[in-house]
Amino acid sequence: MGPEYGDVAGGFAVEHALTRSVRDSAALLDATAGQSPGDPYWAPPRARPFLLEAGTAPGKLRIAATATPNSGQQVHPDYLGVFEETVELLAGLGHSVTEAHPESLGRVGHRAVRAVYGGAIAWIEAYWTQRMGRPPEAGEIEPFTAADFERSRAVTGGQYLLGMGELQRFSRRLAGFFEEFDVWMTPTVGWPPLPLGTLRGTEEEPLRGEREAGRFLMFDGEYANISGNPAMSVPLGVDSDGLPVGMSFLGRFGDEATLFRLAGQLEKAAPWADRKPGALARALAASRRS
Repeated sequence: MGPEYGDVAGGFAVEHALTRSVRDSAALLDATAGQSPGDPYWAPPRARPFLLEAGTAPGKLRIAATATPNSGQQVHPDYLGVFEETVELLAGLGHSVTEAHPESLGRVGHRAVRAVYGGAIAWIEAYWTQRMGRPPEAGEIEPFTAADFERSRAVTGGQYLLGMGELQRFSRRLAGFFEEFDVWMTPTVGWPPLPLGTLRGTEEEPLRGEREAGRFLMFDGEYANISGNPAMSVPLGVDSDGLPVGMSFLGRFGDEATLFRLAGQLEKAAPWADRKPGALARALAASRRS
């Protein structure tokens, strides 16, 4: 995140990119991975380029898999279908797939996430106020952002650090899970995309988007943010509308290589680059005719 930042929220935020191929994702990470002078900490250095890993067979992996959300929400049938197809595909590729999942964050862990997130939001407001030389003016930011800033002001430095300590303890327990398994798989989300505008906050309901997002964000993707473990979302199927359905894979800390090897194997076994949603395909065909 340098040279402007040392980290963001204790390392909870990182940047990469959405690509159409495993090769592109690996090449991009090869170009951007590694430490810069003065970084407060960094991930273990790679043994060899990720581009080479993407073309290397992963061997037999121990994969934990679950499609049951901790929240008890119902997963869309199309997404369950792709999950089951992926389990069969992984088993057919020689991997050991077991129904298992790490422990839940629990109430204490979720409070810790809110404290750390609130501290990060307070930092964002303070940072941009400092950069701009003034606080945001009325109507200058979206209602949800304004409400988030307001909530964050109640988070103290002590609460932020207590939350960070709790999540670091959780990360150590998560590391124990990866002594038994190489990868943990869930659906990336549990429900199809919502109509455009559903997540937009309004002056009357500024937090509407946060509430509505819970309808499909039902799996524990934040475990990657908390622990720093590598994760990937791989488009391994489509729903009844032809929209892509992703499966999320979380690996052990510092083991991006295993994820790239698995991704390359899955891409070869179930290629997705030429798959296009029906609406997009029709639009492209119309543009070609014109």
